[in-house]
Amino acid sequence: MKPSRLRPARLTPADVLRVGAAGLRARRARVVLSALGIAIGIATMVAVIGLSTSSRADLMNRLDRLGTNLLTAEAGKDALGQEVKLPENAVAMVERIGPVQHATATANVDARIRRSDVVPEERTAGVTTQAARPDLLTALNSRMAEGVWLDGARQRLPVTVLGSLAAERLGITEPGEKIMMNDEYVVVVGILEPVELAPSLDRVAMVGFPAAERYFGFDGHPTTVFERSTDASVEDVRTVLARTVNPGDPATVKVSRPSDALAAKAATDKGLTSLMLGLGAVALLVGGVGVANTMVISVLERRQEIGLRRALGAPRGAVRIQFLTEALLLSALGGTAGAALGTVATYGFALAQGWTAVVPPWSLAGGLAATLLIGALAGLYPAVRAARLDPTAALNAT
Repeated sequence: MKPSRLRPARLTPADVLRVGAAGLRARRARVVLSALGIAIGIATMVAVIGLSTSSRADLMNRLDRLGTNLLTAEAGKDALGQEVKLPENAVAMVERIGPVQHATATANVDARIRRSDVVPEERTAGVTTQAARPDLLTALNSRMAEGVWLDGARQRLPVTVLGSLAAERLGITEPGEKIMMNDEYVVVVGILEPVELAPSLDRVAMVGFPAAERYFGFDGHPTTVFERSTDASVEDVRTVLARTVNPGDPATVKVSRPSDALAAKAATDKGLTSLMLGLGAVALLVGGVGVANTMVISVLERRQEIGLRRALGAPRGAVRIQFLTEALLLSALGGTAGAALGTVATYGFALAQGWTAVVPPWSLAGGLAATLLIGALAGLYPAVRAARLDPTAALNAT
């Protein structure tokens, strides 16, 4: 009876992991530094995707709250460069458009703003005056930060509501204080929160239409008309709005959709995200080079260990698997740490900005997959080199 041929024992998956982990535990400082490069790359990519997604989610929530069905029609200039005045009944004409649900207006008023009578007239602090209708806040989905709005009797009195920036520039922190409009003292009855769909209103002091006519010689012609219609009919209304607002000269009317600016911001953020992802990928690649360097040095330092294993019958495949497993574990360690750091950074920054933090699961899965791929590529050459070492030469290495 012929003796059976001896075959080398096969390593189980548990054995492979144990042997690979043993190599990493023996060089902890080097492992931490190598894993750090991978962690930085993954953390950057996860944080960039998470912050971009959180920012866009917050922007979409704002658009849903503010609405995308607001259009503005603003008076421009004629061929001679003269400012055109919209008809006094422009709002009433817009309200006759079938799909229009709400229309209101503001108007420029020739009244200089000063903090008090001791301030020279030319120092207006960059604040202008506008007349506003009582339903303006409803149309813009805006809110008061302090005080009350120009409704009821207040639209006829010498009182004003300041935009958020106007209040800051004038040093007004709460209602009840007085400011100068031309030579007239007016009482600040309210301060607006920032108006996202009409940011120009943040820099103005607003009075009622009747008060503007009575105290500042306002002629009643609106400057900007705001209207809201059904979502499905926004584009249809847009095509007829200029002719409706100013039938005599529609070419001088500028029609815009304020929500388009927010949508454009989302597109800009998306482009910036792509750039930052590229930088994260570069950092990840640099981390992969660090892993490869660590594994090459490890093979050189452990030649006697490799020679002993080969002399005891370990096949080349077992040696390759050992070192490839070490590279994968090293990369997985860095990838896991990076994913955790990126998630924490996303949640911390999002909470600081008042956003709802969103970290897409695919970004974590993709980051870890990229980490393992980088680890496999980085460990392939050192693993093959280790398997090709001659046992006798390796045992005699110093």
